[in-house]
Amino acid sequence: MTQVVEEAASEPGAVPPLSRRDRQRAATVEEIIQTARRLLVESGPEAMSLRAIAREMGMTAPGLYRYFDSHEELLRHVCASIFTELSQDIRRAIQAAGAPATPDEMTAKLTLKLIAACKEFRRWALNHRGEFALLFGVPLPGLDDGWYDVADECALEFAGTFLTLFIELWAAAPFPVYDPGDIDPGLREQLARYRDALGTDLPLGAVLTFLRGWTVLYGAVAMEVFGHTKFALEDATPMFEYTLGDLAALVGLRYPLDL
Repeated sequence: MTQVVEEAASEPGAVPPLSRRDRQRAATVEEIIQTARRLLVESGPEAMSLRAIAREMGMTAPGLYRYFDSHEELLRHVCASIFTELSQDIRRAIQAAGAPATPDEMTAKLTLKLIAACKEFRRWALNHRGEFALLFGVPLPGLDDGWYDVADECALEFAGTFLTLFIELWAAAPFPVYDPGDIDPGLREQLARYRDALGTDLPLGAVLTFLRGWTVLYGAVAMEVFGHTKFALEDATPMFEYTLGDLAALVGLRYPLDL
């Protein structure tokens, strides 16, 4: 068995197996991240101090610096871990979306994928309010310093789950969008920069529609998560169904489906 591992590790491009020490370190890093997340959920972001995390793990606060250079770096890794989980949940929901046998099966399938992604985002947010506030609420000090890091990379991965679906919708059944000349010049310039950052060749009007869809979805979910719909609604689920209809209409689809 040892010979097989050695031969595999010696192959070009093969990744050598982690040493026992590296595995132990990786396990400790993951435990620190999950402990910080648990404290966040139980007591809020102010509870995620290095001292509190170390106490929970039976370590000393200085000992944590062997794994993270600062409290801010730990927060970034917590954010990255949560973004990764959210992305995976949404991708699974998209993959699980079925396609009913209708005369326009492709359109129905795309609609179901879109609805599944939006519903999963809402479900996750309502079940993880503390984590949602950390990712999508007011940035904590140290997390808005302009540095690109693992948290930003995982945030882009999350955005990519919706962007990939959006591009699929556009390729399969292009929908009406604004012509560049009909978009406010200042907004047009910003959309062009954003499109470059996304690395896509979508028309600027389609990029605008993508952002409009996100603001509608985020706005509806954030209001519910932070309790800002309670003044009128005890249960916001029926209202969210109308929001889903609005989102579908933005990309030329219709929801609910006529099954």
